[in-house]
Order: sequence, then structure tokens, then C-alpha cells
Amino acid sequence: MTVASAETSVWATLGLAAQCAKQQQLISPCCEGPCSSQISCTVVGCGEQEQELQECCSSSTICQQEQQQQRHLIQITATACSQPQQQCDLGQAVLLQGFGWDSCRQHRSTYYEHVHSKVPQIQAAGFSHVWLPPPSASVSPEGYMPQQLYDLDSAYGSQAQLAALLGSLKAAGVAPIADVVINHRCADEQDDSGRWNRYRDKVPHEGPSLAWGSWAILKDADGKFGGDAQPSEHAVAWTGAPNLDHSNTQVREGLTAWLSWLHTHLGFEGWRFDHAIGYSSRYVQGYVDRTTGQHALNVGEVWPQLDYSGPGNSLGPCQDGARSQLVEWVQGAGQRAAAFDFVTKGVLQEAVARCEYWRLRDGAGHAPGLIGWWPAASITFVENHDTGSSQRHWPFPEERLAVGYAYILTHPGLPCVFWEHYFPSDEAGQELRATIDALMQLRRKHGITSTSSLTILAAEADLYMATIGGKLTLKLGPRWELGTLLPDDAHWRIATCGQDFCVWELKEGCGAAYAMAGSSSRISHVWGGSSSSPCFGCMGGSAASLGSSGGSSGSLGGGLAYYY
Repeated sequence: MTVASAETSVWATLGLAAQCAKQQQLISPCCEGPCSSQISCTVVGCGEQEQELQECCSSSTICQQEQQQQRHLIQITATACSQPQQQCDLGQAVLLQGFGWDSCRQHRSTYYEHVHSKVPQIQAAGFSHVWLPPPSASVSPEGYMPQQLYDLDSAYGSQAQLAALLGSLKAAGVAPIADVVINHRCADEQDDSGRWNRYRDKVPHEGPSLAWGSWAILKDADGKFGGDAQPSEHAVAWTGAPNLDHSNTQVREGLTAWLSWLHTHLGFEGWRFDHAIGYSSRYVQGYVDRTTGQHALNVGEVWPQLDYSGPGNSLGPCQDGARSQLVEWVQGAGQRAAAFDFVTKGVLQEAVARCEYWRLRDGAGHAPGLIGWWPAASITFVENHDTGSSQRHWPFPEERLAVGYAYILTHPGLPCVFWEHYFPSDEAGQELRATIDALMQLRRKHGITSTSSLTILAAEADLYMATIGGKLTLKLGPRWELGTLLPDDAHWRIATCGQDFCVWELKEGCGAAYAMAGSSSRISHVWGGSSSSPCFGCMGGSAASLGSSGGSSGSLGGGLAYYY
């Protein structure tokens, strides 16, 4: 059993919360007092050494039947305390997607070496996590058609170069996240009927064999791969390769062993689950708990179907169906992973492209994406390797990228910056990078987190204004005649601005009385309260639309695994 799986089982047995608090403290196994069903525990700082923990616990009075459990806790606590400091408060995380679609073929050196050379800049910028491309050898150079999972010599570089990169990132306090493609796997050989469904295990490794057959893959509609397993009811198959049967214990054990090896042997600290709608999200909980542990940052790629029922097949005003799909996935995964907020991206880019900023407030007065319902489980982004880059499947208006970053880097949720926007290939992109730097600095300076308060002041055709955390005010859109919405110069100052966006920050010494720009009589919605905003034909964010989950940040935030 790995340390991560031991952590889950032991903490569950004792009924304790194994997580770092905001003061970066851990509940320790150093327990004093008589043997009883109630354990009294002291608190140990997150930087204490394992030896000190052992000495503390050796002097404790613990009943004999609990000693084995306590020995596990010593090891687990020491392991947790050795993790990078930023993992103690994931609400402050800012991610960097560390590659684009063509990154595997763009550099004279290997891509791993190229990223390695950028680690000092990544650290200086304040990124807490870097999402790296699929690590395994793949039929396609980009890595999304993996074959031999344990073969880490890929188009991005060698296993040794990857290990060196991960070591450098972790030494800089940046947690590396692996893009794990476990929905499907390309076979090595054909069966007697010419179907690709026979797997070989060519790289020696410990743990279960990955030499699988047709029993390990799902039946496909046209029988192309000859899988034996029945697909689950709601799974969305990927047609380019055999889809794996995650309900099969042997498949799950093999994948879990590989993930554990990536974590313990290479040093990855979290997972980005590719095409996570191809298998039930309930399996994600097991993959996380038995590898990196539930307090790592993990995220699923769940691309929901947005509603395009607006005029001329434009984006509809209500996207509650798509939001519900994201919420259900996160809940099904036991809240062990966040979800990429495709709804926020879709609505934001539509608002910017069509100058329809009214879209940035839903019918209940909340933000219109997942951040309006469950911000702590939302990974917001402007672009990624699929939507933009050279593929451009669903691109954000290129001339307004700064507007998109002004929104996600000032708002609740966990923002993710795209590599090609932060490390542009030409001088023309340096202005956008400077804007991103300024916005990230403001986010850190004013303590904006995934669950900061959001007060929407206006959401009209040519204007969006909101106050975030009582410390920042954001204006989007071409309108500059703000009237009484204009922040008071005595208490606010412009921090950064550009075409169609401006950010004000609250001046030092100005307290809660000035925490909202403008008059309170004009505030259309304070996040978590009621709203008299126009509904646009739906009841977004209400308890009714989410069932028992509830629609506000507070109702969804209680009792979560780590999305607090």
C-alpha cells in the first residue's frame, strides 16, 4: 500500500481531518491522555521534522491497540509536512498550462529542457502549479494516444529530462501536474480479425502487468476494436483508440500502480484527467486517494454541451444544464478533483466577442459559469491546447485576450494561464504577458482566492463591473462613461488597465466602509444573497436547479474534501 492510500484509510478510521489549515498546521499523532475512544491531539507546524514527531509520540500515552495506527500517522504526517508550502492552501493556487499543441516539435532542445530553463521565471511569476503534457510514449507525438505507459521517453524528451524538470519545479515550490490519458490506450498488436486490442508490457516495472486483451476495453459502436466490456450508461467514448474498461479491477489496479509510480518515482503531485467524461467519475476518487492523496490539486477535463439556442444559433442566455454536468462530475469524484470551467470560458468569450456583457450575470445574479455555483471546484481558463494554439477548436477573441485574463485573474475560482500567452513566441505577445503579471500580482497582494466574495455592480450590453473580495473593482467593456459607478478617487486607485478593461484597487487604510465601489443602492447582487436581476429565462444558481447540492457558494462549500 502506498503512503497516500494509507493516509486515506487511517484518517478515515480515526475520523480526523488530515489537511493543512490556513496557518499551515497539521493534526498530529502526538496524543496525550488516557486510553479512550476520544483521542486528544496536539498541533505540529508544517515544517517539523519526522524525528521530532517520533519523539513526541514515543512519550504519549496511547492504548496498545492504537499503536499501529499511530505509527502510520507518524509517517503520513511527516510526508504531508514535506510537501511544498503552497499545497497547504489550494484556494490561492494559480496554474500554468506548461505546453501548447505543437510544443513537442517547436524547440531545438527537447521540450522538457526548454521548460526547465523557464523554471526561475515560473517561480518569480507566482505560479503554484504547472500542468505538463502526457508523459508516456504515444502513437501521436502530442501524447494523447498513449501505448506503453511506463515508457517515458516521448516526443517531449527523455525520462531523465522529465525527472530533472520535476525536481527543479518542486525545489522552486511549484507542484507539477501530469496530464494522464487513462480513458483510452493504443494497442500493440492486432487480433486474428485485424482489430487492435492486444497489449504488451515492454518496459519492466513493479506491480500489475499491463499486458491486456480485448477484455480490458469497451465495446465500440462499429466493433472496430473488438472490445468485450459493456460501456457505462453516460460515458462518452473517444473514437480514436480503444476505450478502457474502468469497471474492471485488473485495469484499475494497473492504472493505479502506474499513477503511484509517477508520483513516488518521478515526483508528480497531481493529475489532469484527460477526456474525463469517458468513464465514471467515481473511479477518480480511488485513483486520487491511492496515489497523490485527496489534498493534491487534481482537475478533470469535462467538456459539457453548452446551449446554443440563442438568435442565429448563438450561445443561449442560460447554461445551467452545462453547469449541472460539471457539478455532478465533481460530486461523483468525491470532490477529489476540480473541473475546468468550460462554461465560464464559453460565456466570457461570447460576451467579449459580441459586446454582450450582460451575459456575465446569470438569472440569479451569480457569475454565469461554474464559479457562480461552486467556485472552489472551478478551474477557470481563457485558452488551452485544444481550444486555441494551432488547433483553434474554440478560440477566444485574440485581440481581447487581456480582457479574458482580467476577468479570471481577479475573480473567484482557480485560474489557469496558457503557456503560449505567458511565454509568447514573438515580441508582440510581451504586452499580454505584462498584463498577466500585473493581474497576478494584484491577486496575490489583495489575497483573492477561489472563494473570495463577488459583488456584481453592473452587467449590461457594453459594461460589466464587479468588486471582488472588497479589494478590487473590475470594469470590462467599451463604455467609459461610468457615472456614479466610477470608484471614488479618495479610496480607490487604478492598478492596471488596457483596451476594454480596468482594475482599481482599494487604497491602503480604507476599510470595509469603502469596500464596494459606488453606492450600495446600485449593487445588483452580493454573492450568496438574493437578486432582483432579470432571469433571462432560467433560474441559474438556485437550490432548485441543483437539487440537494444548493446553488450558492456556501451551500456547495460545506464539508468538501479540499475545495474550501
